[in-house]
Amino acid sequence: MRAGSVWPLPWQRAGARGWRRTMALRRLLLRYYPPGIILEYVQGGEPKTRSIDLLDLSPDTDVIALVEEIRKGEPLITTSCKDYVINLVRRLQEKLGEPEDHKFYLFKVLRAHILPLTNVAFNKSGSRFITGSYDRTCKVWDTASGEELRTLEGHRNVVYAIAFNNPYGDKIATGSFDKTCKLWSTETGKCYHTFRGHTAEIVCLSFNLQSTLVATGSMDTTAKLWDIEKGEEVVTLSGHSAEIIALSFNTTGDRIITGSFDHTVAVWEVVTGRMLHTLIGHRGEISSAQFNWDCSLIVTGSMDKTCMLWNAMTGAHIATLTGHSDEILDVCFDYAGQRIATASADGSGRVYNAETRKCIAKLEGHGGEISKICFNPKGNRILTASSDKTARLWDAATGHCLQILEGHSDEIFSCAFNYKGNIIITGSKDNTCRIWH
Repeated sequence: MRAGSVWPLPWQRAGARGWRRTMALRRLLLRYYPPGIILEYVQGGEPKTRSIDLLDLSPDTDVIALVEEIRKGEPLITTSCKDYVINLVRRLQEKLGEPEDHKFYLFKVLRAHILPLTNVAFNKSGSRFITGSYDRTCKVWDTASGEELRTLEGHRNVVYAIAFNNPYGDKIATGSFDKTCKLWSTETGKCYHTFRGHTAEIVCLSFNLQSTLVATGSMDTTAKLWDIEKGEEVVTLSGHSAEIIALSFNTTGDRIITGSFDHTVAVWEVVTGRMLHTLIGHRGEISSAQFNWDCSLIVTGSMDKTCMLWNAMTGAHIATLTGHSDEILDVCFDYAGQRIATASADGSGRVYNAETRKCIAKLEGHGGEISKICFNPKGNRILTASSDKTARLWDAATGHCLQILEGHSDEIFSCAFNYKGNIIITGSKDNTCRIWH
């Protein structure tokens, strides 16, 4: 999840040869969302990266004390580059402190497909987005111009689940009711692989962040992991007794969760395909499941009107977040994993503090069920999509409605921010996508 600016290391130019020999730090990169610094270094001749997550960074953090703390635990950050790191962290702080009063306006309406849309998704920068449809195709669009770049054809039934391999964005996966998943080149539209093996419709899919695997979840009660390079099945995750309708890798890529209509969520070890934990507690079908950024927590939403929080390492139930009067249709963490947002068929959304598990804001105003909810990358705004034909933008801290995005003529089932948080896309049953700037 690399972003922001790349920094040359000035002390390297100063001829600090001895330093370079003992410490193989190459360069530092800023990651704005969630806040962090990426270290690029060489070990045993191999280029490597690791990140320092600064999830609790705020505009009033004591940066000098923080960097001193980092230095104690990170041998690559030496005294000679301390001031430099302080400078980087201050840049992150400035970014977090920037005032935000962005008003979105309708940029373009795209009549995307002849038959209904199923899903929309951005690449990381937001320069491209994709749409899936009942017309058996996936289309790739240029966000800036609203032009269709290419149509990915080849499935023999509805294209239901779609994704870019973010943060790279050079590949697209499509999952279909024809029981196959296809892997495509974003640039050329070439189909690299067709993954066959499921015995029923594929309804969800996800790449790992490392972009080595794609996972598919199916109505056949299994999930499968596929090797992107070889085009082969790696492992089948068997154990659920009903359809799998949600799946999600953690950021490190060593775990994956699957949510099922059997009321449970399973945690799997990616390398072996072994089931590590079954999260039992919900009394209705699972609608949504997600890891937080640091892989310590899992949040699940269910048709039983509750949202549950779990310890990702042990599988232990931590808390049940109540308050909704109807089914929960979507749940998500903000990037830093500090807040949880829920969307319900009762027409409201809620925001909870992940640490205290208290409801800190209610998102009230929609005139119909909310099927999709997401935070902007910064975590201070929430976007909701509703059957009342509108999408709404909310202040994540107060629950105050900041803007209503109107114009669709049927229910909105999909909405997303780009990485910068300055473009929104909405997908509706009226068969159009709208781009908002």
